[in-house]
Amino acid sequence: MSVHCDIVSAEEELFSGLVEMVIAHANMGDVGILPGHMPLLTDLKPGPVRVIKQGGDEEIFYISGGFLEVQPSMVKVLADTATRAKDLDEVAAQEAVKAAQKALSEKGAEFDYSSAAARLAEAAAQLRTINELRKKYGRH
Repeated sequence: MSVHCDIVSAEEELFSGLVEMVIAHANMGDVGILPGHMPLLTDLKPGPVRVIKQGGDEEIFYISGGFLEVQPSMVKVLADTATRAKDLDEVAAQEAVKAAQKALSEKGAEFDYSSAAARLAEAAAQLRTINELRKKYGRH
């Protein structure tokens, strides 16, 4: 069995096709969506979205947040920003983590805690996505 899935961001449609399962990092924890899943609308945290296509091939995407909508015949991931996990830059993500951690430790007069924490969470989610891709395929 399969269900149609779309993964879109404000910039582009990254994926559209039939899938056997979608796994995403929702606000309440990871969710796995199979064909026949009850309707659902939930917000998504930054992190990986795994798509298991018809035939068992898997593709991993990184999203910076957004929403997951599930209807009887479709699953839609509406992302703020999204990219294929294989296109993430690990070095840039590591540098972003370091910069955000430094900003959090050096709280000055112009310090914006929520902005620094959000940058840290996004960079950490990118690294988590890269590590998941590495575990799955043994490479980046």
